[in-house]
Amino acid sequence: MELNLNKRKKQKTDNSSTGNSEVFASCTFESLGLHTTLCDQLKERLGFEAPTLVQAQAIPVILSGRHVLVNAATGTGKTVAYLAPVIHQLQKCDPRIQRSDGTFALVLVPTHELCMQVYEILQKLLHRFHWIVPGYIMGGESRNKEKARLRKGISILVATPGRLLDHLKNTSSFLHTNLRWIIFDEADRILELGYGKEIEDILNILGSKQQKSVGKGNTTSQISEVQRQNVLLSATLNEKVNHLAEISLDNPVMVGLDKKIELQLTHQDVKPMEFNGNDILGKDGKLLSSSTEEYKLPTQLLQRYIKVPCGSRLVVLLAILKHLFEKEPSQKVVVFFSTCDAVDFHYSLVSGFQWLSRQQSDTDVKQLFLKCNTFRLHGNMNHEDRRTTFHAFKTEKSALLLSTDVAARGLDFPKVRCIIQYDPPGEATEYVHRVGRTARIGEKGDSLLFLQPVETDYLPGLEKHGVTLTEYPLQKLLDSFPLFGIRYHPKNFVSVDTHPWVVSLQKALESFTSSEIAPLSMLCYC
Repeated sequence: MELNLNKRKKQKTDNSSTGNSEVFASCTFESLGLHTTLCDQLKERLGFEAPTLVQAQAIPVILSGRHVLVNAATGTGKTVAYLAPVIHQLQKCDPRIQRSDGTFALVLVPTHELCMQVYEILQKLLHRFHWIVPGYIMGGESRNKEKARLRKGISILVATPGRLLDHLKNTSSFLHTNLRWIIFDEADRILELGYGKEIEDILNILGSKQQKSVGKGNTTSQISEVQRQNVLLSATLNEKVNHLAEISLDNPVMVGLDKKIELQLTHQDVKPMEFNGNDILGKDGKLLSSSTEEYKLPTQLLQRYIKVPCGSRLVVLLAILKHLFEKEPSQKVVVFFSTCDAVDFHYSLVSGFQWLSRQQSDTDVKQLFLKCNTFRLHGNMNHEDRRTTFHAFKTEKSALLLSTDVAARGLDFPKVRCIIQYDPPGEATEYVHRVGRTARIGEKGDSLLFLQPVETDYLPGLEKHGVTLTEYPLQKLLDSFPLFGIRYHPKNFVSVDTHPWVVSLQKALESFTSSEIAPLSMLCYC
């Protein structure tokens, strides 16, 4: 198989509903070396007509057997980039693998929601490979039921770190002697959530970099002599990710970086490949990470900020949401907050707030201010409620999701058009992951960052990483709303907090919050 990705000519295909998506003009999943049936599943069940840039770079390298570090923007198809090669290798084993052979591939993810998402993608890709069994284990689920599934055998297992370590220590029927792949998806987030110690314990139990497979009978003869292959995927690079790469990856190939460095692959079918990146391997083999690393964001993402005084933030948020859903009713919007309490408060408000934008008469009936399906998602919700919200928001054509950063990593909610960050993230890297919920796989998307006047220093911090935001035209938006049936046309500039429409809505909110859901002090939540 002749393959030189860097010589392939790229083209942009235009689709009015999804925007521009970069694909390779002469590159197909078949040309990357994947089985024809698997390629059919990618097209029929996941809608991939052609591989994305990251998939086209990563799939041949993973098929070659080398350890791999993938650094790429969110929404670029990284999940398929690692699942497809694993499935390809397992389906070609002769004789076929069996459930009784235990786990061959392990995918570690940071959250429950991402665990379910990867599992659902696995189910779709394995539709025609029924002998390869997918499964998942995660906190919040019944340990006894998980033990029963592990006892029967799970070929490709998706897991959160804490629950996996629990079963490795306490479930004797968990067979992992044939483990071939360990994949760390959203590795930076796994470590940010404090799972560093669990990951080290897991690697100590499983063997950090290599392990000979020990099969039963002849079933695993095709891969019994192949050493462990580890894959690490991360949208951002930092010291913790560097450390994980050092202890888990053996002479890795790096995919998705910006500086061109040529690496010779060991697989005879894969030619030397170039990759790009600001973070490169130093002379000692260690990953070098720069504080000025440029973040990878989709070019079709429109990024803006809005400067609002603390006392007017809630009114402005509602105004923007009202504008978005009235302008385009069939769309999805995600609003990020810093705490679970903030999500609950704003959910109660948005779900119940009614008002009249004109003078009230005896015959007038108040209506909901926002006429859209509203959902909430945060870590303090019970597992079943989180699962229900996750699936409901995915399937809705028009909806609003209020969430903490539990929804910021890896989750692929279809057709999310706008991301609003009501509370700026504590780390600039988290900004990247939040906005990554929109503009995915070539689709258009908008993002809006709320800042108080004293928080404008946040912008230069993003600019150091190549992220530039333009200011949102707030005054124009506020002037567009009618008050008492009349549009307001100011001759001079009016501050946000004294704008007549803002003042009117503020009074209505004060009345509603004080009598219906919360003390007035929560209204100025900052």
